[in-house]
Amino acid sequence: MQSEWRNVLLEDVAAEITVGYVGSMSSEYIDDGVPFLRSKNIEPLRINTDDIKYISQAFHQKVSKSRLTPGDVVIVRTGKPGSCAVIPDWLEDANCSDLVIVRCGKEINNRFLAYYINTAATGHISAHLVGAVQQHFNVASARVLNIKLPTLKEQEEIVNILGSLDDKIELNRQMNATLEAMAQALFKSWFVDFDPVIDNALAAGNPIPDELEAKAAARQALGDARKPLPEDIRSLFPNTFVFTEEMGWIPEGWEIRSLESLITLIGGGTPKTSTEAYWNGDIPWFSVVDAPNPSDVFVIETEKHITRFGVEKSSTKILPIGTTIISARGTVGKCAMVATPMAMNQSCYGIRGIDGISDTFIYYSIYLQVTDLQQKSHGSIFSTITRDTFKSIQMPFSNVPLCTRQFS
Repeated sequence: MQSEWRNVLLEDVAAEITVGYVGSMSSEYIDDGVPFLRSKNIEPLRINTDDIKYISQAFHQKVSKSRLTPGDVVIVRTGKPGSCAVIPDWLEDANCSDLVIVRCGKEINNRFLAYYINTAATGHISAHLVGAVQQHFNVASARVLNIKLPTLKEQEEIVNILGSLDDKIELNRQMNATLEAMAQALFKSWFVDFDPVIDNALAAGNPIPDELEAKAAARQALGDARKPLPEDIRSLFPNTFVFTEEMGWIPEGWEIRSLESLITLIGGGTPKTSTEAYWNGDIPWFSVVDAPNPSDVFVIETEKHITRFGVEKSSTKILPIGTTIISARGTVGKCAMVATPMAMNQSCYGIRGIDGISDTFIYYSIYLQVTDLQQKSHGSIFSTITRDTFKSIQMPFSNVPLCTRQFS
């Protein structure tokens, strides 16, 4: 029963509380070796392997204090302070920086602790953040975390129930990632590789440009595996190509447009940080730390929130659902689609299509142009995307019925 739960400090039930490596790491990373986790690799109850770094065995031994083994509980210090996960069995040996490391004693289940920190402990974490510019959660604050602790048997029962729900959530996440990959592949097939136009040209017996013969041969080799498009969609694509000086062969009837001519750019802003009335409201406020994983699209929640008053007293704006966000300064090219109305800082652009162009068409157009946008960014100190950068990106553009379709 909950009445039997007792209040303890984390330091009283942990076998050890320490911190990941502190120091410069850029010269230590190698292509393959011991996995080295950073704050961006830790999500609530999950290890994110995107952009994981590696270090040598020699350096791993040198910084053995921050060594990680399965079962360790890790808590993010900066970025999204308090995000917590358990090191899984498949990560047999690893190291880390910018994380608080907790090794549980016999009285506390490591997964129970991770659930507790990600939920019930958020108030403690927010109240114990330190640092004027970049706030972080430190070991001292972790030690005095107050925990309402059930018996070990009850902890295990709680973990089993929540674990079954987490398994379903993870399955849904994997399904969403698969659907996202399919949508991205469909967009690329239609608007980059022009597969439906090649298929139509082959069916009509029209000539295929030399530069596209390899693609046409690959399409023919698929045979019956080429699932035909529904007639109402197939008919939207032409069956011939025309040559352009700017981009070579493109579908007949399509035109070359600058990316800037298809979109409306929305700027962001930051309410004055010293004015409490502007912050901790109910409006999510996006910055680059809130960008989703590369395999995801939507952003729902953000690290910081602002008030309606903060919006009114700054240059930030409320972005409607479906808006594409791209980070445009410093860390350039992080993309997301807004899943709930939110504001953003001045280091990002919000992007909307003009003349009824669909949100998904804009998102995938931007996403697939990220490399070009990064290469064409400029700045002596920080890489920066400007409005002129969008003008410099050329792309083939089809008729409105194609571009107003959703790809999800």
